[in-house]
Amino acid sequence: MRKLIFIAVMAFLGLPLRAANTFDVYFIDVEGGQSTLFVSPSGKSMLVDTGWSDHDGRDADRIVSVAKLAGVTRLDYVVITHFHVDHVGGVPQLAERIPIGTFVDHGTSVETSPAAQELFKDYVEVRDRASHLIARPGDRIPVEGIEVRVVTAAGQCIQRPLAGGGAPNPYCASTPQREVDRSENAQSVGMVISFGKFRMVDFGDLTWNKELALVCPNNRIGRVDVYLSTHHGLDQSNSPAIVDALHPRVAITNNGATKGGEAQAMHTIRTSPGIEDVWQLHYAENAGKENNSPEPFIVNVDQDAKVSWVKLSAQSDGAFTVTNSRNGKTKSYPPRP
Repeated sequence: MRKLIFIAVMAFLGLPLRAANTFDVYFIDVEGGQSTLFVSPSGKSMLVDTGWSDHDGRDADRIVSVAKLAGVTRLDYVVITHFHVDHVGGVPQLAERIPIGTFVDHGTSVETSPAAQELFKDYVEVRDRASHLIARPGDRIPVEGIEVRVVTAAGQCIQRPLAGGGAPNPYCASTPQREVDRSENAQSVGMVISFGKFRMVDFGDLTWNKELALVCPNNRIGRVDVYLSTHHGLDQSNSPAIVDALHPRVAITNNGATKGGEAQAMHTIRTSPGIEDVWQLHYAENAGKENNSPEPFIVNVDQDAKVSWVKLSAQSDGAFTVTNSRNGKTKSYPPRP
């Protein structure tokens, strides 16, 4: 009886209720940038990217709001996948709103334009007030309760396959390389995040050729349950060789209304073998209705909507649920056979 009363009071006060045995992931809408909050069953947290700068602190406020919902009062790790404004721009504003323990990144920006250097300088000024780790392929980011394995960073990728990886990739032969990308995108910190049997990937904005280096001729990652669409679902990424080889059951697309979610990439993801559902932060206006998910699986169905997140809760046996914050749509996915 006391437990029921406690739960009722917590619900009335609007306080977060977390199952201690779940791994929770919040894909936060930062309008075509990235910000993803990982909360381990231990309560430790990792935020990947911080969205855009300015907009009166819009993205920082959204992140802090979701962190509060998740019961997070301190970000133990903030991973910056690469130094573009839609991923690192929000750092100064975020650091004003919530304590940050350790920053993780690939080192130094490879872009030398004045704007790129100013962006990097603003980030470093905040980074230098906290702890700092440089990510290298094969490293583990020590978030208690989950395993976070770095598989790409600074243009390099792991050479040895992860457990369950290493098989020849039949999709490589039909996926040719493209022009070399020398931007920060190709430097992205990419990760495989695991909780027991549950596995998902976040590759930042890793571009086409770097994807191929990771899974061709052999797939060094193996299969995953959830694929966070690389590069917001742009055609510069999301090659068939990587999406099909990873064989995800669910994809989450962190696109904006008119950024990301491009037709060819969305088609590749939606037709990947084994895919069950694609959840989107926005309706992709440039992809065509045929490449968008059904309305219940889209958080923002028009450009003016401002709803915050998609939530994933995983169990150690590999089962997980996904919830749309706009409409409460929740779907459960049992463990793989």
